[in-house]
Amino acid sequence: MTGTVVKSTGSWYLVRGHAEGQLYKCRLRGKFKNKGLKVSNPIAVGDEVTLEPEGGEHQAVITVIKPRRNYIIRKSTHKAHHAHIVASNLDQAFLVVTLVSPRTSFGFIDRFLVTAEAYSIPATLLFNKLDLYDQDTQGYLDQVMQLYQQIGYPCFPCSAHTGEGISEIQGLLAEKVTLFTGHSGVGKSTLVNSLVPDLDIKTSEISAFSDKGVHTTTFAEMFEVGNNTYLIDTPGIKELGVVEMKKEEIGHYFPEMRARLNKCRFDNCIHVNEPGCAIQDAVKKGKIALPRYESYLSLLQNDDSHR
Repeated sequence: MTGTVVKSTGSWYLVRGHAEGQLYKCRLRGKFKNKGLKVSNPIAVGDEVTLEPEGGEHQAVITVIKPRRNYIIRKSTHKAHHAHIVASNLDQAFLVVTLVSPRTSFGFIDRFLVTAEAYSIPATLLFNKLDLYDQDTQGYLDQVMQLYQQIGYPCFPCSAHTGEGISEIQGLLAEKVTLFTGHSGVGKSTLVNSLVPDLDIKTSEISAFSDKGVHTTTFAEMFEVGNNTYLIDTPGIKELGVVEMKKEEIGHYFPEMRARLNKCRFDNCIHVNEPGCAIQDAVKKGKIALPRYESYLSLLQNDDSHR
């Protein structure tokens, strides 16, 4: 049998069988090594697996994890020098952002975008809580959205409370596997429920099956929300330090820098204080936004303090 992992609780995994859509409560057979990657979770939501029935009804054991075509990864909050795979095999990733109550920092946004770029996952920014914006904040939002749109990232202002922007975002979900994530407090869960009104029913189905009485997003979960349409909801992420990235690679994951990398005087330029650097020149001329360059420097120094 084959299936897709829809929830992980750390020791047990819920897998939806491909043939009939049945949920199976699974454990892992043996130890799985993730080729050279130190991770706190060997299996992630979105993984395609092979399973064999074992034990009681609708119970099985996972015997094979199929190769992932991509994944979103972050530093583990529990194990030092380990990473945590948030979700895998994604068609797109949506980051829910707020500029007020609380303010999402450029550092956090850019870390997410760099991680998505590194694994070729199309990323979209959803600017939530539009109902809280006054005229000044609205002007600031327009500037921030313009900054990201001009380097190729779609931006959608929305409000889970008023419904503004919801139908446009719903249209982006069809026949795709979409990851939703964001800082704690950005209203992601409310937004997800606005986009998929019957999600509470789907949540209770999975919760009941995995012996969880109440739904709290402590682990990522995948829901089928339409024909070939899947939504992965994640817990609020506090930190998003990048992993698996060499210093000389980081510039490649900033689209506005990538376009200029072959114009530097030195091939091994890391765009900090080298002479003849096309990137520093573009920053001085306002062609690369200063907050983006500051995020690049922060990543280069592996500084996880999100401005």
